[in-house]
Amino acid sequence: MTDIEFAWSALGGDPALAGRVTTVEREGALAARLPVRRLARACVGACALAAAELGALRAGLTVPPPVVVDDGAVAAAFHSERLLRVDGRQPVSFAPLSGFWRTSDGWVRTHANYPHHRAALLAALDLPEDAAVEDAAARLAGRTALEAEEAVYGAGGLAVALRTPAEWAAHEQSAELALRPLVESGRLGEAHARVLPPLDAAGAGLLPAAGLRVLDLTRVLAGPVATRTLGFLGADVLRLDAPHLPELADQHADTGFGKRSAVLDLATAADTFEKLLDSADVVVTGYRPGALDRFGLSPEALAERRPGLIVAQVSAWGAYGPWRGRRGFDSLVQVATGIAATEGSPGAPGALPAQALDHGTGYLLAAAVLRAVTERSYDGYGRWVRLALARTARWLTEEAGPAGAAGAAAGYEGPDAWLAETDSRVGRLRYALPPVSFAGGPADWSRTPVPWGSDAPAWS
Repeated sequence: MTDIEFAWSALGGDPALAGRVTTVEREGALAARLPVRRLARACVGACALAAAELGALRAGLTVPPPVVVDDGAVAAAFHSERLLRVDGRQPVSFAPLSGFWRTSDGWVRTHANYPHHRAALLAALDLPEDAAVEDAAARLAGRTALEAEEAVYGAGGLAVALRTPAEWAAHEQSAELALRPLVESGRLGEAHARVLPPLDAAGAGLLPAAGLRVLDLTRVLAGPVATRTLGFLGADVLRLDAPHLPELADQHADTGFGKRSAVLDLATAADTFEKLLDSADVVVTGYRPGALDRFGLSPEALAERRPGLIVAQVSAWGAYGPWRGRRGFDSLVQVATGIAATEGSPGAPGALPAQALDHGTGYLLAAAVLRAVTERSYDGYGRWVRLALARTARWLTEEAGPAGAAGAAAGYEGPDAWLAETDSRVGRLRYALPPVSFAGGPADWSRTPVPWGSDAPAWS
């Protein structure tokens, strides 16, 4: 089974449709020791096929339009946050206190891009707010990697000790992940959902998600990539953030294509959220498992209030096991699961050429939503779908299949052919074009990013 067939099977797709996908392979794109390029291609290809399948259903076509996955477009998209330029300025990817640090027995990686995570890291190290990078390095050098991991997490921060693949395989969280499929899903509720209207395949472009209303409660990076993709495919996407948790401006711009942005305090504005939920088709969440349950946002509670709803969830470590409640990011999952050790050298850890766990999981999450909408059109029932970065990492490190028959081959000279520019409310943007491509489908987003929280919490 090829990687695209594996991803499509994990989504519950008809195996016969996998033959609708052709590839343009470009050696050198997303080069790594692990099969990153194949995983990225499979995630995007499966997403494009799910879009083509839904588009065909809504347009009354007998077969989905053919899908083409170009490694160049995929590589550019998987680097979107690095390739973005805002008025010619290059964004800052990681803050000074985010990165690898030597410990007394190895390495630990921290994530402190957000002010509250930075404050927690400094508190765990017993350092003042104005501490220098050298101060943090000295404190971490005096601890073991596991001691640093536990201390920082205990203070509400983020740090993960470097583990080898064998060490991760022996971890209880890894064992839990091995028991779950790549894409978890199930039927939700017993009431029927509204039916989306048919599409005109002869119009300006086939938009499979047109008319779909998506509430986006996600942050960094997989969830926003998924909802950005749904917006590209025609969905009305409204991102909601807590007023006290502002998003990083550049990151918000990169993932803000195809959506609007509002702030909403779920603790004090429940009525506003309920009005939005009353006509929503999809709710996507990207917080730790259970973190939003106190607001009545568990899949079961949402479906009870909005019959036929599709609830999509993504997390770092999964909704099970001893790490289910831990925060996490792509960079930290790479460190825990042995990827950083595999991609590194004997003297230092390494990293994948892109945040491939985030991006890959994001496209799979969008695909899972699209497939859920397709399935709902047959039986009328809502669905829940769930993915985890660490489960995607297991696919990359242990489950990647054979390369399969080679597609069309072409050279790769960098991402320029898949970049575009546009004016927006946040400035002049250079950005990576969407990699999801099928015959008759859109080529670019119809909505450019807006400043964080600048829209009203209402449907357009």
